[in-house]
Amino acid sequence: MSRTVAFIGLGHMGGPMAANLVRAGHRVLGHDLIPAAVDDAVKSGVEAMSRAADAVAVADTVVTMLPAGRHVLGLYDDILEAARHDTLFIDCSTIDVTDARTAHERATAAGMRALDAPVSGGVVGAEAATLTFMTGGGEAEFQDARPLLEAMGKKVVHCGGAGAGQAAKICNNMILGVSMIAVSEAFVLGESLGLSHQALYDVASTASGQCWALSVNCPVPGPVPESPANRDYRPGFAAALMAKDLGLAANAVRAEGVQAELGLRAAEMYTAYAERVGATEDFSGIVRIIRAHDGGDQ
Repeated sequence: MSRTVAFIGLGHMGGPMAANLVRAGHRVLGHDLIPAAVDDAVKSGVEAMSRAADAVAVADTVVTMLPAGRHVLGLYDDILEAARHDTLFIDCSTIDVTDARTAHERATAAGMRALDAPVSGGVVGAEAATLTFMTGGGEAEFQDARPLLEAMGKKVVHCGGAGAGQAAKICNNMILGVSMIAVSEAFVLGESLGLSHQALYDVASTASGQCWALSVNCPVPGPVPESPANRDYRPGFAAALMAKDLGLAANAVRAEGVQAELGLRAAEMYTAYAERVGATEDFSGIVRIIRAHDGGDQ
């Protein structure tokens, strides 16, 4: 069944996601503060709206893809009054769990329905409609949103109540960040021991060291031709975004009193990397920091 969707945030992720909703037969009313992003979305069939509130006022579903929690909460303050009663709000941004729960509370208090639904898969996944959605909220809301999410992704998981999607996202990316550092350290150690990249890959990729950071996003050139390491670390998933996600995970670790030394250390390393040379590089480029013997500390 065709829906009318207000899509707020048409950047590198949101633009392709909105385009996939159009391809699935939905009417998409798009808004972004950057005119070029709106222009690109219009080429794929999105209808441009100069004000977010105007888009929301005629939509049955609102999808947001914004940089941080403060942007989501600020937008909700501006648009909730414009929305029709029982409109479904789906926030696909990656934000703090507390902010996600606050957004859910504000939406439901205003008579709306709400889900947090952050994604994994990057720009490539957004363009190819192969994203993974991690959703938090009620079962009824999840089932209502499922057809839209499936038009933009290949896997949709209901993780629990409000904020559970964000919790799953930051836990997953903490695993990824830590494992990329571990894989990078192993390759640097292998280099110092005279081991070729290919030999280590051939062993680890079929042994107990196998993981996504090794087999798909290998941090050294050669073994995995499609990995960013073979493109001078042009980002698939930028180090700055990894630093952001690990920072959210670190906030949750401290708030919950969890002992997660590797997660906290990974957050420190990626923050240092992104602030210096890695802001526009793929997160696997941290291998070069490790190879330089400073571990991101200098």
